[in-house]
Amino acid sequence: MRRTAIALAGSAAALSLSACGVVDGIGGGSSSASPKKGNDITVGLLLPEKENSRYEKFDYPIIKQQVAELTHKKGKVDYVNAEQDADKQSAQLQQMITDKVDVILLDAVDSKAIAGDVKKAKDAGIPVIAYDRLAQGPIDAYISFDNELVGQVQGRAILEALGTDAESKKIVMMNGSVTDPNAAQFKEGALSELKGKVNIAESYDTKDWKPENAKTNMQEAISKIGLDKIAAVYSANDGMAGAVIDALKTAGVSKVPPVTGQDAELDAVQRVVAGDQYMSVYKSYPQEASAAAEMAVAKVQGRGIEFDALTRDKTDSPTDKAIPSQMVPVIALTKDNIADTVVDDGIYTVKEICTAKYKAACSTITGLK
Repeated sequence: MRRTAIALAGSAAALSLSACGVVDGIGGGSSSASPKKGNDITVGLLLPEKENSRYEKFDYPIIKQQVAELTHKKGKVDYVNAEQDADKQSAQLQQMITDKVDVILLDAVDSKAIAGDVKKAKDAGIPVIAYDRLAQGPIDAYISFDNELVGQVQGRAILEALGTDAESKKIVMMNGSVTDPNAAQFKEGALSELKGKVNIAESYDTKDWKPENAKTNMQEAISKIGLDKIAAVYSANDGMAGAVIDALKTAGVSKVPPVTGQDAELDAVQRVVAGDQYMSVYKSYPQEASAAAEMAVAKVQGRGIEFDALTRDKTDSPTDKAIPSQMVPVIALTKDNIADTVVDDGIYTVKEICTAKYKAACSTITGLK
């Protein structure tokens, strides 16, 4: 099925319910007949960091555009970024409560630490939708990618790369931050594929997802295991994958072993083109961001039909059960499908990927020639 392109995010081509006859009250239902608010609404958007380019490049612009589209340009997005500081995000959320925003989309730096602030928003009558990461506390809904599936896709890729006799081969696991509940789900998904099928020689939880911390961890793993004995590296995301590959090259590896990633960042896609990174996991940010904006607007306007249709899944957190949710699917990105994923979806152009450094490698890949 064709995924949402950035060019279509504003019109919510993939996820808009207008085609179902339920937008603007069409299709019946008392929740649509008496909206809580009109189009003059403010959506508070709290994003966690800037290390990953997706937040500034995709999430915020798409959510802003979609909210404007859904409210006939009367609604607005109040956006702040915590830059990986949980205390800063707490202050930002409390400021949004003071400013009386109508609904909050929260991508938590620390899912547990933010729970008290989520309750304060709830007590103030402001719905909170957990975005991309499952925050604790009384959230109204949750939207993210299928995080265990992400880890499973990465784990399967490693097994595919190692081929026969995988059990005898040593791998390193470079997991994400312990403060991010998604990281635990990625890890769980990967282990469900890898455990008992490979020798996990070293495993690290990487503080704050920072590439520099991943590089330090990888250098330690190389020292403990031996450079030539590392058959593959499970890296939970692309930023860390770049640091892992850098550590391997600095140590003098003759050929980079298979390294996984996630997020399909531009430099990671280029590493896949060049053969330095084995794969990444492509997640359609336009689809996730567009749906989150729809959920936020539907929630604050009291459009229960639309909201329910967008949250057909259920998710449990440590503090709440059966949270209305939407799990967006993911795709393994390799050389074979770069053109069919990030290029076709408008994430990057061939020109952006195939710069002078990668032009020769691109010439061997279908759709990038």
